[in-house]
Amino acid sequence: MAAVLPPAARTRNGAQSERIAFVLMAAIFAVAPLLVYPLFMMKVMCFALFACAFNLLIGYVGLLSFGHAMFFGMASYATAHAAKAWGLNPELAILFGTACSGLLGFVVGSLAIRRQGIYFAMITLALAQMVYFFCLQVPFTRGEDGIQAVPRGRLFGWIDLSQTWAMYTLVLLIFLGGFLLIHRIVHSPFGQILKAIRENESRAISLGYEVDRYKLLAFVLSATLAGLAGATKALVFQLASLTDVHWSMSGEVVLMTLLGGLGTVFGPVVGAAMIMSMENYLAQLGAWVTVVQGGIFVLCVLAFRRGVVGELIAWQQRREK
Repeated sequence: MAAVLPPAARTRNGAQSERIAFVLMAAIFAVAPLLVYPLFMMKVMCFALFACAFNLLIGYVGLLSFGHAMFFGMASYATAHAAKAWGLNPELAILFGTACSGLLGFVVGSLAIRRQGIYFAMITLALAQMVYFFCLQVPFTRGEDGIQAVPRGRLFGWIDLSQTWAMYTLVLLIFLGGFLLIHRIVHSPFGQILKAIRENESRAISLGYEVDRYKLLAFVLSATLAGLAGATKALVFQLASLTDVHWSMSGEVVLMTLLGGLGTVFGPVVGAAMIMSMENYLAQLGAWVTVVQGGIFVLCVLAFRRGVVGELIAWQQRREK
């Protein structure tokens, strides 16, 4: 019979496992361009950061947003416009796009967090559709054509991002930085309060916490990080289009999070890699891609009820008991 580890030992083992997993993840992304098309890996990292930002909201606060694409897409448009029309350096363009999403997140969050459950989800979806039609109508987004041929420019005035390896390094640093920030938020006292709100909001209120204030801050953080992913994606593909703000993008990030593991740090990364890989390598199937994706998703849900990473964590916990 295996020895039962005390809680402190399990916590140390969990922290050590996360450190090993992070080093392994960073190493995989660092060497992947040697084996896989670099542009595809940059796309995976952008959407992995987007999924991690979404998971911060749904996995640790329990708020399901059906409109998170509005932050991803708005940052994409803002960054593309700033880089192409205003001639801003890439770092300033990314910061501008991220700030726009953070501001939009504050406005949307102030309205949406007053409701819970399905009402919260429907409000975010309605507001996201308003943003979609805004992007469709205003002149600077160029409607259905989008903002094309966005210049990557020179980072800090001297690193030419038109070079694939320079751009890849920037995306990798942004992804790892965003991931570490989310990890720090989740494991901070603030993150523990978010988990308490998720588990029992009424009890958190009775303990004296201003729940709406914490939920709004979490919403803004999630929107800002989603915007960072969208801003980076605009420079990677040199394009901002209506696809970035469409409701289907919001549904796609939900699938990434559920498939990888809801409420796990590494789950959204795995989910994003799986979804992006299916879209890339099954593209030759044409219209059957969605059918195959649906079948694979159903199988994964049946086999991995907690998501891929969630099931691995549960298996490890069973071994330690």
